[in-house]
Amino acid sequence: MKLIDVGNGNLISCGRVVAIVSPESLPVRRLIQDAKNIGRVIDVSCGKKTRAVIITDSDHIILSAQTTELLNEEFDRL
Repeated sequence: MKLIDVGNGNLISCGRVVAIVSPESLPVRRLIQDAKNIGRVIDVSCGKKTRAVIITDSDHIILSAQTTELLNEEFDRL
């Protein structure tokens, strides 16, 4: 199992990631709000601005303070 650092020492399994998207668009913000309502949001930004939203195959939404570009580089290194 390969793990990727999503910020602040938090790691997630690469095999579970479906998409990494920017939190800027309205559909993504709706997705985050819907996931919050059912308790499926994991906020690893530690109070910083959310710059990337990671969607997993288990329908969990992970909010990260790292940029989508930086996370993409992490995936490319594997």
